[in-house]
Amino acid sequence: MSASPNSRGGAAMRLRGLVRKEFFQILRDPSSIAIAFLMPVVLLLVFGYGVSLDADHIPIAVVAEQPSGDTAAFVASMRHNRYFSLTEVGDMRAAETAMMAGRVNGIIHLRADFGRRLRSTDGAPIQVIVNGVDANTGRIISGYVQGAWGQWLQEVARARGEQLNTPVDLEPRVWFNSELRSRNFLVPGLIAIIMTLIGAMLTALVMAREWERGTMEALMVTPVAIRELLLGKLIPYFVLGMGGMALSVAMALFLFHVPLRGSLWLLTIASALFLLVALAMGLLISIIAKNQFVAGQVALVVTFLPAFILSGFLFDIDSMPAVVQLLTHVIAARYFVAILQTIFMAGNVWPVILSNAFALLVMALLFFAVVRRKARKRLE
Repeated sequence: MSASPNSRGGAAMRLRGLVRKEFFQILRDPSSIAIAFLMPVVLLLVFGYGVSLDADHIPIAVVAEQPSGDTAAFVASMRHNRYFSLTEVGDMRAAETAMMAGRVNGIIHLRADFGRRLRSTDGAPIQVIVNGVDANTGRIISGYVQGAWGQWLQEVARARGEQLNTPVDLEPRVWFNSELRSRNFLVPGLIAIIMTLIGAMLTALVMAREWERGTMEALMVTPVAIRELLLGKLIPYFVLGMGGMALSVAMALFLFHVPLRGSLWLLTIASALFLLVALAMGLLISIIAKNQFVAGQVALVVTFLPAFILSGFLFDIDSMPAVVQLLTHVIAARYFVAILQTIFMAGNVWPVILSNAFALLVMALLFFAVVRRKARKRLE
């Protein structure tokens, strides 16, 4: 006996047919595969290799008014520091000209009485001038020079058999990212941006494509229920999105050598939860905008740009104004970025993971409720 159109067997049969039809559509349309697999590769390569918050080989001009063994020893120690690329300049006028032209980002000025005052209780006169146009780089240069100066003074005191007296004895401890590689911080956050773009773009275009091609009208007159239609669209692109996620994680681990200190199954569950939120946002966009171009533009503006700017991927949320910090709580990528950076860098820190996962769950339920309410079997 065949299953009736309204029975569970009939619903399951229709759902299988819709999912199969959508997979065939994906195979015939390479743009979906490119969004899911090619775009993550391109974005990871561009951001992984092109964007770095590390300050290495900073061009610095060194001006020694009276070269001596002391100045030569200090300059030699700076040359062995990977953070600096030194250029010795004859006078301050030439050094200032080089910094004005952008050839160097800082100047280290060693005065004529450097050696004499090095052996006095007053300390050696050393002047550091930093290009403050980029305030972040300027602070980094200032901190690096102070660290290199303190380390050299320690070496000089040790060579004399003396003890360098400092008011504070600093013993730095770096947790979670001992190498201080910005790539370890950026790549996990970038995965959240990629997943936002994949989920929203894939589903934002799919329903709009059905309206443009006129196939949605044909589906409307079939016994297919709206929930079956939504599931038929959701399941294939969920599988495709998780494939893109697996590719992104593989590149992070094996190409960029980002450590994964948490569990892989927890990462998979969190990724699936966030992908559901992104897919629901894309479905909502595609239901409202029945044109592929409009749907794609709305998806970029509503999902990708807020995720890029307000998720904590590049910019510290705590440094933002209070109003903007409040706005970040409605950005789903904020919670996924926190989960990714915690699992990759710190491990299974349950208070962080559970609180952010709960926020994603609430957002997923909310978006799917809105999608279900807005989706109707009607042609207007």
